[in-house]
Amino acid sequence: MPDHTTLSRRAATLDVPPPGNVGVDVGSEPMHLLVDSTGLKLCGKGEWLLEKHGTATRRSLRALHLGIDPGTSRIVTATLTSKDVDDASRAGPLLDQVAGAVASFAGDGAYDQDRVYDNVTQRHPGTAVVVPPRATAVPSDTAETLPTQRDGHLQRIAEHGRMAWQNASGHNKRARVEATINRWKQVIGDELRAHADGRRATEVAVAVHALNRMLELERPSYVRIA
Repeated sequence: MPDHTTLSRRAATLDVPPPGNVGVDVGSEPMHLLVDSTGLKLCGKGEWLLEKHGTATRRSLRALHLGIDPGTSRIVTATLTSKDVDDASRAGPLLDQVAGAVASFAGDGAYDQDRVYDNVTQRHPGTAVVVPPRATAVPSDTAETLPTQRDGHLQRIAEHGRMAWQNASGHNKRARVEATINRWKQVIGDELRAHADGRRATEVAVAVHALNRMLELERPSYVRIA
């Protein structure tokens, strides 16, 4: 079995295919993409000092942004960034990894920005963007004559309430991506062990494929016999 040093060196050059291109039929039905993000701690000498000497250190983080297909619970897209990168800026890169058509893009309030709607529309025209508007959100200048998707969300929330909008829009399904993040931290952990960003990206990519493979192995296969 390779030692840690060998694996670390291999991670610098290993080419891991995007998760959206593995085991997916591009001609299948359009996907409902659910996205979210979480923080992953960095391992290093600071952690060793904390354990050995009780030295107080400020733990560094990286942000993991990922998207799943709720129909299969597979992770179909993932990126790793610094903790200062906002979620909305990752909408485009996440969509670029998805193979096939996207029926809807759902995220939390952090994605309530015009550039998110623009990124989705540019890549998948006609795709629904299911993002809750902020409490202080106001309709666009063209809401009366040419309403946007966001204007429609605001109108339905005003008429029926936010909870009714969540149920009607399917936004409640976003809990599934939160469950995926919880599964990541239970199975993979909440730390990155590599010490360079390029190798950390490989570490994340391998973890994505491992979790997806676990889903395939535990999913029952039904065969009609009569």
